[in-house]
Amino acid sequence: MNMVTETATKESSATRGAYLKLREMILTGEIEPGFKLKIEQLRRLLDLGSSPVREALSLLTSDKLVERIDQRGFRAAPVSKANFEEILMLRCTLEDMALRASIANADAAWEERLILKHYHMNKARGGEVVTFEAAHKAFHMALLDQSGLPMLEGYCSQLYDLNIRYRYLAAGGKSYQKRSIETEHQEIMDAALGKDADNACKLLLNHYRRTGEYLSSQMDT
Repeated sequence: MNMVTETATKESSATRGAYLKLREMILTGEIEPGFKLKIEQLRRLLDLGSSPVREALSLLTSDKLVERIDQRGFRAAPVSKANFEEILMLRCTLEDMALRASIANADAAWEERLILKHYHMNKARGGEVVTFEAAHKAFHMALLDQSGLPMLEGYCSQLYDLNIRYRYLAAGGKSYQKRSIETEHQEIMDAALGKDADNACKLLLNHYRRTGEYLSSQMDT
């Protein structure tokens, strides 16, 4: 590997590392919605140069987790009831389409993959939040990944991430804790494996809407 290639590889790796760390901090609420993201502060926090940090923020802008507030400034994307309800509406519409297509294309490999992701999610339950969240998303994306519609799956993945911050807000409430999320997941998977597209989609959308109704009731605007 020549010096130019090695330098480019290191810069790419640094950008990727900064992107993943900042993404995690925004999704989990460690970086609060609307917080101004200053390059110099983030550079010191991540122990990186300015360029990887700026590039990571640009990537997060494309993900709609960061907003550009002037020619050079950034902030964590704000949250609102209206924004959440739009995300929820889009998730329900697009994931209904993707899950129906996935079930229509179901094969043994997909069924095995879905069962495995469900097992890994349950195994991660009660452990580190970040580990569980990764397994949780993997299960939900496995429901859709047999659709044969990669662009649609990509939109669903992005909407899932945009929703996570709101789900963290809802997770501490008493009425949220009364739900059996584990049972809801099991019922969704069983319906999908049974190739009952109507019921699987109904269960999935109800799963999202229960969280949505609770969270909307906690937000003013």
